[in-house]
Amino acid sequence: MIFLTFFIGLIANFIGYIPPGNINLTLVQITINRGIKEAVRFITAFSAVEFFFTYFIMHAARWLSGQLSLGTIIDWVMFVLFSVMGYITWIHRNTPPKTNYSEHASIKYGILLGFLNPMQIPFWMVTGTYLITHEWILDGRVALVIFSLGSAGGSFLCLFLYAKFAKYIKEKFALSNKLINTSIALLFFGFAAYHVVKQIYLTFFK
Repeated sequence: MIFLTFFIGLIANFIGYIPPGNINLTLVQITINRGIKEAVRFITAFSAVEFFFTYFIMHAARWLSGQLSLGTIIDWVMFVLFSVMGYITWIHRNTPPKTNYSEHASIKYGILLGFLNPMQIPFWMVTGTYLITHEWILDGRVALVIFSLGSAGGSFLCLFLYAKFAKYIKEKFALSNKLINTSIALLFFGFAAYHVVKQIYLTFFK
């Protein structure tokens, strides 16, 4: 049962990080601009925070699912977050990557984004409630610790594969940093626009 709980957490969060979002796009940017070593530091720090994040959200999943305004708040937070990240990436799109970085820069960034990760709240609200309700996992403290460890492992594995893929694409196609940063900035702006359009639709047309 312990192994199954860990494995479910790993698979669930691995799937959760497959769709492009602020975390994996930031990771792609770090991999291309700073290298795979800095990317692994970022992933390790982020996954460590993901353990605590998952544990807290799983504890509060049922309560959070009853908060009617939570989805609206998350959409507006994501709009601000994507807009800021898109703006920062856009204004630095022509800046050549540094050759040296602080040892702790990527670690601090990973910890920061680990806490600024509101998209995981609705994911675990739905996934967590489903898993507990259908008794795929227990909702005891030990079970949730094991599940959260699996979740951290799933995020690490998925993001590590993202980093390796970004490194492969960079080497295979010799893409310029300007092109990559511009593309990522546009994706950030696109995601920001999506959350605004979603709220406009829900407010005025649904």
